[in-house]
Amino acid sequence: MNRRVLSTFILLSVLLLAGCAVVERLTPTRSATPTPATVDTAIPQATEEPQPAPATETALPPAETAQEPAGNRPQLPEPQLFDLDWADDEIYRSGLIDSAAERALALLPEASVYHLDLALSETFTQLEGVQEVRYTNRESVALDEVYFRLFPNLAGGRTVVSSLSVNGQPVTPGYELADSAMRVPLTPALQPGESVVFALAFTVDVPEEGGGNYGTFVFSEDILALAHFYPMIAVFDDEGWNIEIAPESGDVVYADSSFYVVRVTAPRGLQLVGSGVAVAREERDQQQVVTYAAGPARDFYLAASEGFDVVTAQAGETTVNSYTFPELEPASRDVLEYAVASLQSFNENIGLYPYSEFDVVSTPTLALGVEYPGVVAINKEMYDPSASRFPAGFLESTVAHEVGHQWFYAVVGNDQLDDPWLDESLVQYITMKYFEDVHGPAAAAGFRRSLEQRWAAVNEADMPIGLPVAAYEGPEYSGIVYGRGPLFFETLAQTMGQETYDAFLRDYYEHYTWDIATPEGLHDLAEVHCECELDSLFDEWVYE
Repeated sequence: MNRRVLSTFILLSVLLLAGCAVVERLTPTRSATPTPATVDTAIPQATEEPQPAPATETALPPAETAQEPAGNRPQLPEPQLFDLDWADDEIYRSGLIDSAAERALALLPEASVYHLDLALSETFTQLEGVQEVRYTNRESVALDEVYFRLFPNLAGGRTVVSSLSVNGQPVTPGYELADSAMRVPLTPALQPGESVVFALAFTVDVPEEGGGNYGTFVFSEDILALAHFYPMIAVFDDEGWNIEIAPESGDVVYADSSFYVVRVTAPRGLQLVGSGVAVAREERDQQQVVTYAAGPARDFYLAASEGFDVVTAQAGETTVNSYTFPELEPASRDVLEYAVASLQSFNENIGLYPYSEFDVVSTPTLALGVEYPGVVAINKEMYDPSASRFPAGFLESTVAHEVGHQWFYAVVGNDQLDDPWLDESLVQYITMKYFEDVHGPAAAAGFRRSLEQRWAAVNEADMPIGLPVAAYEGPEYSGIVYGRGPLFFETLAQTMGQETYDAFLRDYYEHYTWDIATPEGLHDLAEVHCECELDSLFDEWVYE
């Protein structure tokens, strides 16, 4: 480990003793120093987020009143859906590495498939779209309703669905939870194994400040960040439809793996960054049309700016791109190096990253970093060395952590609202292993101290790491899930034996690829590998 890296970790440890990391929203008059392990964590913002309205159910607005008056909105190209075969898998192949393609595409007959056509205004704050989704009931019970999530309605923006049909028949939905959940009745009920096609036309207004949890849905600082911006089908599981409003300190989306074909019409000169790969590009007058294919993926993310430049490298079969502004190119190249090193580390230790492309993009997010399938967004302030509240080590640990989410969140899914430890705590653990791989034991020990100090910031509270996000108050979510949680995985590895644990982790990734993991599933698989009983360990650390 070189002296510069060691000095960085010493500095970070000193900072941690001076002020603990926080997850709760901060007022402009307060300041706090994030820990080097702080990821997906809010930094100061101008205003408090508004509280969601009580749950209500309302009828779909009439089409003639669903949009703003025509004079107040820019004229956008009218979106028009593709004529695509739902079962055609060729369009997705270029986004997958060769060894992952067959298994991934085998999901296509039953996974949800989204076809979206989007038109973006010249101001970047309005979007019009049409969307078709083929949804298959993979449950053991008939479904007499399906819920779509409309996340912009919780993030300072607005989604209005102006038309909706089910298998070509018009349907009137209801709205619940501050209009963030759209209930679509099904008559007759959708039987197990049956499929249905939803068709929607919708508009989206993008805020220029705020942007929901961590400011991920916003046009700000000449950057458009579109997280969870389209109507998205919720997950149905043993709890029913998962449509609850996420706490401000946690992630928003709990989703099944789906396939996406997304065509974006946008002003020429705009550099677009999207999940998956661009499979077609053309220019029309002052506009560009870019078509993306992505899948299997738990979400589709889009970012853009007229000022972005890109630097590119290769990690195995994956092309890695780093996007930011030209004046930040030195940091962009560092980010590229960290992303490549992270992919190589996790490829070797856990299993192969399945996509042929991986993008890192700087955005004005209020987190240090946020994960999406095939893309991670990194706080733009960290690219600027003059931003003194972000020491150099923060950028590397944040990039490594967000890359780790491609394994645990993107490929191996989990309920991020109810079981955040399954991705956040485990990703913190593999980030520590990344530092050991790349910089040696001293760097890993420095990162581990940051985990201990994060837990110490909540007085080493003996709280379970396996609680829902909403069960933690104030700094507890950061201290327990991001601090104590990875120490559990370290203890689990010591109990099982490191070699046995490493084999378990590779098998866990393989077993739950494109699926949704559960605490019980992880517990059971660990016991299979160690041929031992782990109930007391999980009772001590995980369960309430």
